Amino acid sequence: MLLLGASLGAVAVARARRHRPDGNDGDRWLVVTVNRAPADVYESGPPPRPLDRFGDDLEVRVRPAPGDRGTELSARLRRPLPPGATSFPARLAGRDPRQEVRTALREAKALLEAGEVMLPDHPPTATGGTPAGKLVGLLSRRSGGEGVL
Repeated sequence: MLLLGASLGAVAVARARRHRPDGNDGDRWLVVTVNRAPADVYESGPPPRPLDRFGDDLEVRVRPAPGDRGTELSARLRRPLPPGATSFPARLAGRDPRQEVRTALREAKALLEAGEVMLPDHPPTATGGTPAGKLVGLLSRRSGGEGVL
């Protein structure tokens, strides 16, 4: 248990160091690379689904990816975020508003490349009664908004 606590503490410190010194992490661009030409991703009008559900609250940018490897689809929230909304505890609790944007970007990438959003099978196999299975289940549920486990 001590090892788990130390590991989580180390992750929190590493993530805290990546934040901007002015504390304004809310206006960062969130980016995915889509394996399509820029004209196929977005030219004008409403942004691709599911980014269109944000309406005017979302700024969307499209540009060619480096090395001619598709298109960078970028998005960020226009509205200022309340203090602490992007903190590690808020992200862990699923209350960071940018998590919805990350999820929408991943879904837009999947729709543009494959035509559908692939979801994992349910129930996951690692949610048994063991402590390790419960930990994997908790981490898997929380990874959806961040896009990482």
